[in-house]
Amino acid sequence: MSDEPQPKKPRPGWASHEPQAADTPDDARDDTRTDAAGLPRSNESDGEADGHGEPGPASAKTGASATAGASAKKTAREERRAALKARRTGWRRLVPTWRMVLGAFLVTALLVVGGFLLGYTLVQIPAANAAATQQANVYLYADGTVIARDGEVNRENVTLSQISEDAQHAVLAAEDRDFYTESAVDPLAMVRGAWNTLTGKGKQSGSTITQQYVKNYYLRQEQTVTRKVKEFFIAIKLDRNQSKDEILEGYLNTSFFGRGAYGIQAAAHAYYDMDASELDAGRAAYLAALVNAPSQYDVVAHPGNRAFVEKRWNYVLDGMVDEGWLDPAERARLTFPVPKRTTLSTTMSGQRGYIVNIVKQHLVDNKIVDEASLDAGGYRITTTLQKSKQDAFVESVDDNLMDRLDKKNRKVDTYVRAGGASIEPKTGKVVAMYNGIDYVKQYTPNATRRDFQVGSSFKPFVFTAAVENGSRTQDGRRITPGTHYDGTSERPVQGWPGPRYAPENEDHEDYGDITVSEATDKSVNAVYAQMAVDVGPDKVRKTAVGLGLSPDTPDLDGAGPSIALGVANASVLDMTQAYATLANHGKHTPYTLVEKVTQNGRDIALPERHTRRAVSREAADTTTSVLKGVVEKGTATAAQTSGRPAAGKTGTAEEDTAAWFAGYTPDLATVVAVMGQDPVTAGHKSLYGAMGLPRVNGGGAPAEIWGQYTRDALEGEPVSSFSLRLQPGADESQPPAPDSSGGPSSSGDVSAPATDAPDDENTDSGTPDDDGGSTGDDGSESEGENSTGGTTTGSPTGDTGGTGTGTGGGDTTGGGTTDDGGSNRDELPGPGGLSGALDGRRWD
Repeated sequence: MSDEPQPKKPRPGWASHEPQAADTPDDARDDTRTDAAGLPRSNESDGEADGHGEPGPASAKTGASATAGASAKKTAREERRAALKARRTGWRRLVPTWRMVLGAFLVTALLVVGGFLLGYTLVQIPAANAAATQQANVYLYADGTVIARDGEVNRENVTLSQISEDAQHAVLAAEDRDFYTESAVDPLAMVRGAWNTLTGKGKQSGSTITQQYVKNYYLRQEQTVTRKVKEFFIAIKLDRNQSKDEILEGYLNTSFFGRGAYGIQAAAHAYYDMDASELDAGRAAYLAALVNAPSQYDVVAHPGNRAFVEKRWNYVLDGMVDEGWLDPAERARLTFPVPKRTTLSTTMSGQRGYIVNIVKQHLVDNKIVDEASLDAGGYRITTTLQKSKQDAFVESVDDNLMDRLDKKNRKVDTYVRAGGASIEPKTGKVVAMYNGIDYVKQYTPNATRRDFQVGSSFKPFVFTAAVENGSRTQDGRRITPGTHYDGTSERPVQGWPGPRYAPENEDHEDYGDITVSEATDKSVNAVYAQMAVDVGPDKVRKTAVGLGLSPDTPDLDGAGPSIALGVANASVLDMTQAYATLANHGKHTPYTLVEKVTQNGRDIALPERHTRRAVSREAADTTTSVLKGVVEKGTATAAQTSGRPAAGKTGTAEEDTAAWFAGYTPDLATVVAVMGQDPVTAGHKSLYGAMGLPRVNGGGAPAEIWGQYTRDALEGEPVSSFSLRLQPGADESQPPAPDSSGGPSSSGDVSAPATDAPDDENTDSGTPDDDGGSTGDDGSESEGENSTGGTTTGSPTGDTGGTGTGTGGGDTTGGGTTDDGGSNRDELPGPGGLSGALDGRRWD
């Protein structure tokens, strides 16, 4: 072995510090090793100090060596990655690593949680949308049958207790069987519904009932992501604020069922004409099936879809059985309940629109419900109208008037209008009205308008006022049915301080000496104009208002003697109320059109109606006894077709623009008017030649309509006779004045008895009893007359008497005569009209 020093073996990690040539192979350069710390290691003597403790040459090279090592490390890592990537080829390059999956999951979770918290915070429960809160007002006949529904939305909200359990369960079985146990939202169902929709299994939302209610009540129906997100968060919040019953109730009241019906109550009426409380399992299941596709599932509108609809119907019923809501045996007995082809129309056509508007005005005028609240809707209004009587009224008008018109060949027939009203005298309830042929064609309600003169139908009020006030003639005779008057046509009225007034009778007929009863039967104008002066026009007005006419009736004030001839423009309904007071023995009960009003199940208080005595029983009953003669042998014999004891009076407005008959039985008071109006200009038109007749008068179509209606309206009810208590001396005939055509009585007080007048003072000092009768000193009630109400036979004689006069009582001519040459009208419409004799003035 040589004595020369041997080179030491390099330790692991040793790297030469000799510079390598640029062309040294990569393998040679990569042969460098690193220690555990990743730094290059040198031989033992590297970094050692020399004998003097100073760094040696190797130590001086340490910095450069470290930099080179780091660079080498980076290069090695890149090479390893490249090698690894080279090994991940093909589909493996698309598979994320577990680090990528974990990172994505964490990020997604953070986004979902953050988004939920943000959405829950930002989305608030909004106010209900306007369409969801709108309801119709429902108007009902007295028996609960629907008359009409007004408002833009056909909806009537009801409480859950007003919906049958079968209906509740059917909807749950169709839409959300786990409603009472699940949360407000079901994400899995939403995903499933979306998937089924995308895969062609039918449009399915996957929404719970709560979500559907939120969409119906709070949001709109548009299909947007924004709406769906809002629906999600509102449903969660709503579920925390409301009970399940409240949410289900809201859902059932807002869902659309087709046929324009929103809510299950409106749907029950639209398809089966019944309340939601009456729905059985079969009908309820069909309505529940409709929610899925309201238009397509209407088997009446789309009979070709019936097989598919029945499949859906069976699905609902099977679901009810599965949930224990329906007995399997009952389920087996059910057959498909085909809905009605047509149900009661809820539109405003026919009489419905008139009724709705009149009842609404009645509610507002009587401060039952204000107009703004009615416009908001939600009221259920039960009227006093009786469907059978309402139908009978319409049928009678059609039979006796409308079917007799020939609008194509007679222009005057296009002017014909009709109005009518019927009231129970004892209760004041309006049981029927006729307002026009169709509300959508003629908007003005003819039963309540106040622009046509009432004519001689006003005369009974003059006589009632005479009896009530104990009035006397100009020569001091008490006015009774037997009092004689001068019935000469165009006879100047005596005792009137104003200008000369001399009304003519119909066809200028002179009756001479005539009793009040006869003058009423024949509607003699000369007699009643004089009687109005004998009583006093102001007292006549007061009596008319007390009986039931509105104090605001046009032309009722300041009419002077012409007030007796009916220059006032009272409405048909007001006249009916006044005649009902006469029928009720002088006791007045304000009429009403409303029986009950509720809103969302809550009763609305109705004002109290107090019966008062308008006139004494003797005044009312004596008037009735006189008016019975008009039907039995006067101008209204056509009314005998009612087959019942009746009293009434005909009337015709000046120039034949309106004809009236106002009459009553003990049980029913009814007034009918036929009016003439231009359909284009709305101006009043004469009815000469209408229906092919020379004239239209109260004893014609109005009395005929009255007779048929009254017969049909009271069919099946016992026939009642009038029980009358008359004024003393009412059945006695008083002798005429010595000179009935002379000047006024010499007595300055027209009410003071003449010295030679009969002693016919009313000695009854009793006071009215509770039922409207009067009691004498012994407290007993006396009956002046108990009429059987017998009728006479024979053809109608028509009305007689006229009103039209020229200025200063000049002659005028009236219309023609009836086909048989006899008079057939109440008054003569001359060109001067009723006020002609007053020089066109009204008296103050």
